[in-house]
Amino acid sequence: MSTLRIYIAGPMTGLPDLNFPAFHHATALLRKAGHTVINPAEINPDVTMAWHKCMRADIAQLVTCDAIYLLPGWQASKGATLEHHIAERLGMLVAMQKTAELMELAS
Repeated sequence: MSTLRIYIAGPMTGLPDLNFPAFHHATALLRKAGHTVINPAEINPDVTMAWHKCMRADIAQLVTCDAIYLLPGWQASKGATLEHHIAERLGMLVAMQKTAELMELAS
């Protein structure tokens, strides 16, 4: 498998620590496999930043990627569903955590 540039998407709002631990865990796994990973928790570490400002910064990075990696619960997140929609329309590889497709990315 070739090296990919992967964007991580998932729920943050209303979760403990904004779900940053799940984003960091996925980032570590994929980086260990040799991929370049774009982690919104690293793009926007200021937890007081307005949602729309975070999304603008995140989407600017998303469109530079080959794939999107969706964390559990992404369907309930307005940000992650928007990111998924954009990735899908741009023809990016879409992988969900704990699927065979994702395990290929991490190996």
